[in-house]
Amino acid sequence: MSSTSKKHQSFCSEPMKGKPVTALPGIGPARGSQLQSQGYHKATDVFGKYLTVHENRNEFQGWLKDQSGANFKQQGDCYHALRDWSDNNL
Repeated sequence: MSSTSKKHQSFCSEPMKGKPVTALPGIGPARGSQLQSQGYHKATDVFGKYLTVHENRNEFQGWLKDQSGANFKQQGDCYHALRDWSDNNL
């Protein structure tokens, strides 16, 4: 089992409100720029999409790939962070 990154741990341990999209694990400057160009500026915007696909991993990761060009690892990192944040905070 792989361990989580410091970015993942930090993201999941703090409130999401106001964080930029690049605060999401798996989303760096290049992927963040792509998401911003699609209207997703904040982590909460991406979390909203996660919820609208009913937390479905395949749908969310497919959407993230289509919107930002994220690779499989980046998609998984983002999905797992949102899932863990949701499990811990909702």
